[in-house]
Amino acid sequence: MYRFLLSRQWVILTLIALVLVPVMIELGFWQLHRHENRVANNQLIADNLTAPPVPVAELTAPGREVSRENTWRQVTATGTFDTAHEVVVRRRLSSAERVGAHVLTPLILKDGRAVLVNRGWVPSAADQTSFPSVPAPPSGEVTVTGRLRPDETTARTGIKDRQGLPPRQVMLINSEQRGKDLSRPVLGGYIEMSAPEPAGKSPEPVPSPDHSSIGAHMAYAIQWWLFAAGVPVGWVILVRRERKDRLAQRAESGSAAEAKAVPA
Repeated sequence: MYRFLLSRQWVILTLIALVLVPVMIELGFWQLHRHENRVANNQLIADNLTAPPVPVAELTAPGREVSRENTWRQVTATGTFDTAHEVVVRRRLSSAERVGAHVLTPLILKDGRAVLVNRGWVPSAADQTSFPSVPAPPSGEVTVTGRLRPDETTARTGIKDRQGLPPRQVMLINSEQRGKDLSRPVLGGYIEMSAPEPAGKSPEPVPSPDHSSIGAHMAYAIQWWLFAAGVPVGWVILVRRERKDRLAQRAESGSAAEAKAVPA
């Protein structure tokens, strides 16, 4: 009754089913690992945001990349703002999804080194070539508190680093690039400033990252495993249906043959 399983059509169908099952199981585990990584990353961000601030020089140095473990860590830095080398980072969104720019101002530390400070968001100028209106930072020595971030690159952010921009405008926040203009050592990464609060609420501070969402990776994992379980079930259903159809066809053929054998 099951010799039809040796036919070319059924052999191919069975092989496809045998391939799909482990592939779908592996895809489920891939989504599970993404879920676990997302949960771990959210926990790391939450821990770093609530940890006591430490001096920025303890976590980074010139030419040193900010590690994943130290990203979003609360840090402090004391120095004076260098407005002569202040630039704006184009095409950045505010908390209200408005397109503008981030204000990037070097903070000169007591030892002569510098650290880049993202002071927040301002609206763009009336045209793309003009420098936007940027409120001045606090004068004199100031202690900045903020979140430590790694240098931006095209590979990390997906933002193309365009050339030929208007003066004092850049696309990426990158300590190596800014160090060439400052002619002094610049600590790797940058500080996303949260304190002191700017006068008049401008520049608008960059909001803290949302680390509450875990995405739908777990749901996708369960979905793939359900698909994997459904493949053999579907295969069995098709086999039983094929067997039933063949039995019915054989019975019908037998009845027709008997009818022909009866004398007129």
